[in-house]
Amino acid sequence: MTRYHASWILPISGPPIRDGWVVIDRERIVAYGSDGRRAPGPQEEREIDLGRVAIMPGLVNAHTHLELSYLRGDVPAGSSFVAWVRAVMAARRQYPDPRAPAILDSVDRGIAEALRCGTAIVGDISNTLVTFGPLVSSPLAAVVFCELIGFHAPDPTALVARASLQIESLPSTHRVRATLAAHAAYSVAPLVLRAIRETLDRDPFATTSIHLAESVDEVEFIRTAGGPFRDLLEALGVWDPGWVAPGVSPVQYLADCGFLSGRVLAVHGVQMTPVDLTRLAARGTTLVTCPRSNERTGAGKPPIEAFYAAGVRVAVGTDSLASTPDLNLFAELAAMRRLAPAVPPSALIESATLQGARALGFDGEYGTMEPGRRARLLAVDVPPGAGDVEEYLVSGIQPEQIRWIE
Repeated sequence: MTRYHASWILPISGPPIRDGWVVIDRERIVAYGSDGRRAPGPQEEREIDLGRVAIMPGLVNAHTHLELSYLRGDVPAGSSFVAWVRAVMAARRQYPDPRAPAILDSVDRGIAEALRCGTAIVGDISNTLVTFGPLVSSPLAAVVFCELIGFHAPDPTALVARASLQIESLPSTHRVRATLAAHAAYSVAPLVLRAIRETLDRDPFATTSIHLAESVDEVEFIRTAGGPFRDLLEALGVWDPGWVAPGVSPVQYLADCGFLSGRVLAVHGVQMTPVDLTRLAARGTTLVTCPRSNERTGAGKPPIEAFYAAGVRVAVGTDSLASTPDLNLFAELAAMRRLAPAVPPSALIESATLQGARALGFDGEYGTMEPGRRARLLAVDVPPGAGDVEEYLVSGIQPEQIRWIE
């Protein structure tokens, strides 16, 4: 049993504690508090003073694509979102084998980078499940979303059933889970969405994910069946001439399909309206924002202040290294702070910890410093002049300022 002392304790479930402590025993949190109200510990308790640091839970990267890590630096910024998508598709053709050494090596490097940046959990999107094994071998907790794409799917039920069998063939582990996900409303047929939903409904704890309202191109396509996405689908030979545009927003479309719920991670939301956000809040859907990626892909700037004002649950992701310079979630928080100065830093930090853990189904073990939770805790260096520790933590923390306590 060890009692760690620090200049700051951030329990997340309560306000920061100056000059505090946390007791850890066998990788579990036992208690935390302030030095002014210290409960006596057993004689065998070790005392370690970590100095001028803030102790806080490890971060949750609720949306990334580790299998795309090999594309780092290969995809230029997009003049438009669909132009960026086309560039990614072209770049991926260099390695048609998902288990190519270059891809596997980059997955391992991405995992190592996430850990250096203070990440405890990832929500990882995979089209091949190639990241499942490396994640099991790592200290990270994870949900691996087996992402389906199929706008013109002759047999939607069979498509989903094959993916379900792949997931069922994976080794069982409590720390790393796999589940079904849909890519986006413009790339997944309505009957595929329905089959995914029906499959997930058999498991009351399963989560899912979908890219939603990311770009103006997506909004145009769902409203009119036209625009750059229609051109792309036709160029790929997967346009379905029987598909009729819903004529509504992407959020309303998915709501009408019965896809949205409290177990869905809706990723991006750059083009969501106030009505869309109200729909998400009413269904308890978590919105995962990735602002640095949105800027690079040409999707735009997410209305982060509107997210919080609408009462939507907000989590944070970096997206892939094809669209963001690193996997540092603290850098993502700094970008959010610049875009949303009216949002309290405490809310941003909660999004990168508790809200992300809750969205991925890990809030019983991670996300706060409550007794009984796993002690996946960070010590973040804090300079002498930092009076508001939460404001400092959303200012742009670098990996060299971070270390894991145990």
